[in-house]
Amino acid sequence: MPPSAQALRSKLPATGTTIFTVMSALAAEHRAINLSQGFPDFLCSEFLLERAAYYMHQGLNQYAPMPGILPLRQRIAEKVRRLYDADYDPESEITITAGGTQALYAAIAATVHEGDEVLLFEPAYDSYAPAVELHRGVPVYVELSPPDFRIDWDKVRRCLNRRTRLIIINSPHNPTGAMIGAGDLQELQRLIADTDILVLSDEVYEHLVFDGRRHESVMRYPELAARSFVVFSFGKTYHNTGWKMGYCLAPAALMAEFRKVHQFMVFSVNTPLQYAYADMMEDPAHYEQLSSFYEEKRNMFLQLISDLPFSVRPAEGSYFQCAGYEQISNEADRDFAIRLTREAGVAVIPVSAFYRSGTDHRLIRFCFAKKQETLEEAARRLRAYLRG
Repeated sequence: MPPSAQALRSKLPATGTTIFTVMSALAAEHRAINLSQGFPDFLCSEFLLERAAYYMHQGLNQYAPMPGILPLRQRIAEKVRRLYDADYDPESEITITAGGTQALYAAIAATVHEGDEVLLFEPAYDSYAPAVELHRGVPVYVELSPPDFRIDWDKVRRCLNRRTRLIIINSPHNPTGAMIGAGDLQELQRLIADTDILVLSDEVYEHLVFDGRRHESVMRYPELAARSFVVFSFGKTYHNTGWKMGYCLAPAALMAEFRKVHQFMVFSVNTPLQYAYADMMEDPAHYEQLSSFYEEKRNMFLQLISDLPFSVRPAEGSYFQCAGYEQISNEADRDFAIRLTREAGVAVIPVSAFYRSGTDHRLIRFCFAKKQETLEEAARRLRAYLRG
């Protein structure tokens, strides 16, 4: 006899299939170029592939230590010390995770109790709110608006109260490509200085910053770092999102709680890949060149679509570019994105999908982490469709 409806009562009744899955499936169905989901279509480093294979053949295929192998955690500690002048103990303050999303979830699970409020900035990466809701927390939303998607700190101040447990920030920002500045973090630090509020800082695009900007990590601000979980992604940095590897840094007391959750979610993550990343990180050249690598791709994509009737504000960071289509159509952004996929053969993401209430600014998001020929073909298809 099948379970009753009561037995199958959903813990996320308002949550469906993510827009990334929907648009990627639609892209495959219509053989569209997939500029929707954020992943590169080019190979990662040959050296990294060789090292991964080497360690597999060396027999390092069993469980890694729960927090990750020490050599990799040591490389991470060296990196953040050099880049951000921040000191983290590899033994007690760094944990290797099964991607950035798992790290985000574990941090939320470790800190949010029933009735706790968690401040989110919308448009927001779609994993934040469901993780809060699963732990009976209450998402509190502060909307960011085009064209610059800057944080209104007066709005933030009005949202804070004794129930506020966590503030989630994301820079460089997905989906808008906007970045948090030094003034933003100084204001955040001032607002929560005399509270017990924690911070979860999603910094997975830390190396994808353009036009001479500096990534303002919370780790640059000791008072913020002392209350923050900071999340990163190997996949975003090393062009291999399918390996699902990331890491989290936090002060020892916070990390102890994080690891209590982490050990029962995944226990540990891919052993040979950890050794491969440790070898790769001995030379910082790859991530030091990443901003210029992706800035060139952003500029090329913007040039390719410059004669099309999109309104664009060049992305400050990430590998996403938002574009307005108000000169083309009055359609809802989801309808326009579906039409582009089906009829133009180019899949994009409607930005309204990143707002809880579906706020529609007539914006779509392109991913430009693609080979030159992919971007050229996408622009050719868009031009043929929009110009007839």
